[in-house]
Amino acid sequence: MTETIFDISLLNDEQRMAVQETEGAVLVVAGAGTGKTKVLTSRIAYIVSSGLCTVDEILAVTFTNKAAKEMGDRATALLSGADIYFRFGNRPWIGTFHSLALRIIRPLHEKFYRTANFSIIDATDQLRIVKKIMHDLGFDDKKHSPKSMVYYINKWKDQCQTVDYAKKNAQKFSNEELASKIYAHYQDLLRSLDTIDFGDILMYCLEIFAYNSDTLKEYQNKFKYIMIDEYQDTNMSQYLWIKMLSQGHGNICCVGDDDQAIYSWRGADIGNILKFENSFKNAKVIRLGKNYRSTGNILKTASTLISNNEMRMQKSFWTDEEAGLPVIIKVLHDSVEEAQFVAALIANKYKNGVTLNDMAILVRATFQTRAFEERLLAMGVPYTVIGGMRFYERKEVKDAIAYLRLAMNPDDGIAFDRIVNLPKRGIGSTTIAKFYDIAREQNISIPKAARQVSKKLEDFFNQVDRWREMIGTESLKDIMERILNESGYLAMLRGSKNLEDEARLETLDELLSSLHDFSDPAEFLDYVGLVLDHTSAKIQERVVISTIHASKGLEFRIVFIPGFEENIIPHQRSIMEKGELGVEEERRLCYVAITRAKKEAYITLCQARKMFGLGGGWNYSRPSRFLQNLPKESVKIL
Repeated sequence: MTETIFDISLLNDEQRMAVQETEGAVLVVAGAGTGKTKVLTSRIAYIVSSGLCTVDEILAVTFTNKAAKEMGDRATALLSGADIYFRFGNRPWIGTFHSLALRIIRPLHEKFYRTANFSIIDATDQLRIVKKIMHDLGFDDKKHSPKSMVYYINKWKDQCQTVDYAKKNAQKFSNEELASKIYAHYQDLLRSLDTIDFGDILMYCLEIFAYNSDTLKEYQNKFKYIMIDEYQDTNMSQYLWIKMLSQGHGNICCVGDDDQAIYSWRGADIGNILKFENSFKNAKVIRLGKNYRSTGNILKTASTLISNNEMRMQKSFWTDEEAGLPVIIKVLHDSVEEAQFVAALIANKYKNGVTLNDMAILVRATFQTRAFEERLLAMGVPYTVIGGMRFYERKEVKDAIAYLRLAMNPDDGIAFDRIVNLPKRGIGSTTIAKFYDIAREQNISIPKAARQVSKKLEDFFNQVDRWREMIGTESLKDIMERILNESGYLAMLRGSKNLEDEARLETLDELLSSLHDFSDPAEFLDYVGLVLDHTSAKIQERVVISTIHASKGLEFRIVFIPGFEENIIPHQRSIMEKGELGVEEERRLCYVAITRAKKEAYITLCQARKMFGLGGGWNYSRPSRFLQNLPKESVKIL
C-alpha cells in the first residue's frame, strides 16, 4: 500500500475505523448528525489516494442526483493538490441506482429487445399508457383507478416480480388482479414503443446479470469497492443488484440508519439494513455515535423517543455540545392559535438575529401548512414550501377555486376550461377546441359557446346556475361544500386508490374550514389572488415549511413540529394500514423531525382542530402517544 495523501486525522475514532476498514462487508450505522456523508467521501478519498484502486473501480450509489454530485465534489476536494484522482481520465461511477444501472444496460439494449436509442418514460406517460391499455381491454377507468394499476406495476418491479409472478399471486377479484392482467400488455406495449420505465432499469439489469454470467463477472471484477448511501431506504430490486455486484471482490460498505427508515410507502424495506449481517458473509458493523449537529437536550429527547422502537439496531449517541435549551412542548387551543404561537416565535427570533432560512416548520400532513402560511403572510414573513406546493397552488385547491369562479362568473373561460371534464363528463380536447372556435366566431365566452352546442353539459350548467343562486343567501363554506359534492369531485377522490388523493381530501377539508374567515366568495377570491401574487416574489431569505419526509437530510437552527396529536403524529392511515409497524415508522418520522434541530426544538399540539369541512364540526384532539416517550429531564411544558 502506498502512503496515503488523504489526512485521516481529521476524523474521529469511529469515523476513522469506518474509512480504514476497506476489505469485506461493512455496515456503518450512522445516526442523525454523525457525519455520514463525511465518512463516505473520506472513504472514497482514502481508497483512491492509498492506491487500492483507480477512481473508476469504485461504485458509489446514492438516492438523488444532488447527493451524487455532492459526494463526487467532496471526494474531489479531499484529494485536491493530488493528480491521482484525475490522471486516469475515466468517469467515476458515482450516481443513483437508476443512473448507474442505466449506464450498464444501455450498451446491452438488444438483450431486452430495444434499440440503442430507447427512451425512458416518466410517470405521466406511464399513466397515459395504462389508460390506453385499459380502454383497449374494455376496463372502466372510473370503476378501476388507472393510478392504482400503475401503483401495483411499480410495486412488482420494485420487488423484482415478473408478470407470471403477478398473475399467480395477485389477490383474486381485486384491483391487484386486474393490474396483473394489465402488466403483461403494458410490458408488451413498452417494447413496441422502444421505451422502458424506471422500474425496468433495475429489472432488466438484474435479468442481464442472471442470464449472462460473463457480463455479471465483468462488472463484479470491475468494481473493487462498492459503497451505498442511505441503505435503509433500499427496496428488494436494489438489494439484489447490490448483492450480485458485490460477490466479486466482496468489498461492500453500506451506510445508513435504521432509525431514519421512513419510506416504506414507496417500497423501501427496513429489513435490508436490519439483516445486513445475515446477508453478507463475515460482515462488520461500525456504529457512529458522536453527534455534531444537536445540543444535548435535543439529542437526548430524540434518542429516548426512538429507543421505544423494537425493530431497530441497538446504538447510543453522545455530543460534545452543551445541554442547551430544553425541547419545548406547548399545548394550544386550535390550529389558528398554534400558527400564531409559532409565527410570533419566528418573528421574535428573527428580531434577535436568527435568519429566516435557519428556521423550519415541519408538518406530518400537507393540510397543516395552510394555517402557518396564512399567519406568516399576514405578518409579512416570507416562506417557502418544501415537499409540496403552497396551499393555494395545490391542484385540488385550484380546482375547487375554479368551480367557485365559474359559479361567480358564468363567462370565466379559464375556470371552465380547467374543470369542465373534471371529473370526466365525456368532453375531450376536440370538443373543447370546437367551443373555442364558436366563441371566436360569435365573439362570446367559451362557457356560452359550450352552452349553445353541448347537450352533454346541460346538467353541469344547471348545477352551476344553482350554485350561483346560493351566492348572497348561503355561507361561502356551504356553497363550496355543495359544489364539491354535487360536481362529483369528492366522489372522484374518494373512489381513487391513490394515496395522493387521500391527502387531497384532507387538503379540501382544510380549505372548507378556512372559508369561515370570509364573508362572501368575492372577498375570498380577491384574497387568493393577492396570496398567489405575494408568494411569487423572489426573496432570498425565507422560513422553511416542509413535510417531515422531505426534511430528511436537512438541518436548521430552530425547528417547530406542530400537530403532535393522535391521528396526525402518528398518522391515522399509517396505523390503520400497518398496525404496530406503522406506529414504529411514525416514531421514526418524529425522530427525524427532532434531529433536524441544532439549537432549539418546539413541539406543539392542539386541544381541538376545526373540521368544518368534509368531516363536520370540531375534532377534539388527543395528545400523541409519543409524548409519553420523551424524557422529562430534557423537555419543558409551557
